[in-house]
Amino acid sequence: MTRSRILARLAGFALSMALSFAAFAQAIVVGAKEFTEQLLVAEMTTQLLQANGFAAHKGTGFATTGIRSLQESGIIDLYWEYTGTSLSEFNQVKEKLSPNEGFAWVKALDAKRGLAWLAPSKVNNTYALAARRADALGKGMRSISDLGTKLRAGEAMKLASTAEFLTRADGLRPLQQAYGFEFMSGNVVAMEPGAVYGALRRSDFDVGVVFSTDGRISATNLIILEDDQGFFPSYLLAPVVRQQTLERYPAIKPILESLSAQLENETMAALNAAVDLEGRKIEDVARTFLRSRRLLGQR
Repeated sequence: MTRSRILARLAGFALSMALSFAAFAQAIVVGAKEFTEQLLVAEMTTQLLQANGFAAHKGTGFATTGIRSLQESGIIDLYWEYTGTSLSEFNQVKEKLSPNEGFAWVKALDAKRGLAWLAPSKVNNTYALAARRADALGKGMRSISDLGTKLRAGEAMKLASTAEFLTRADGLRPLQQAYGFEFMSGNVVAMEPGAVYGALRRSDFDVGVVFSTDGRISATNLIILEDDQGFFPSYLLAPVVRQQTLERYPAIKPILESLSAQLENETMAALNAAVDLEGRKIEDVARTFLRSRRLLGQR
């Protein structure tokens, strides 16, 4: 067994023990996927619930399908999800919807699975394709359609992608079908989300898959290619809670929505940058933000 697999199993065992203990103590288990924004909102949620007298614990490091399965099975009580992800990945909705329509749909569809979507934030963290500003503008490449034109003309452009994006219903394959292009074989490489920025900065790749609220976009002097055909749905960020948990602890609804009301794209990008660019600890960034908005009862 490789070292990485041993560590993965140990981490899984440790998480399982932590979640079992949390369940025994009737704690509220807050989940998160493994990237900065998710880790931040999970930490803020945990601190906020604890400050209000709840026994809250975190379980982090999940992929999208994994965290959803754990929530539906009752192991995770709540996590923050994106409307576009639930619509495309869990409910196979392909219609183009406005942000408000998308939220209404996903709220109704997931209610059938015992999941309650609380009031969303104003964070709309869409997937996006980014390129180095100087190169993109020099090549007249301002949109995904422009990228497609160059690929169809035979330019061997390389894409740095998150692994999950390659298999998602709102990911690379349907994106290429919608725009009518395809990257050449071998020119798409999967990597961790943070590694995409290093690959673009070193000029190893021409285009990268990013999250639009990532503070590293402007800091790395990248430009987001316009989704001029409107392929990507709206990805409003909102707390999603098991209905049984909400019925057991109804007081958590206004608490979570008080946090949701404080979050929008500019704020979220700044919080992400504090971690990814300034190297600050997620716990410290979360606590400072909550205090600055008087959500912890002090400034």
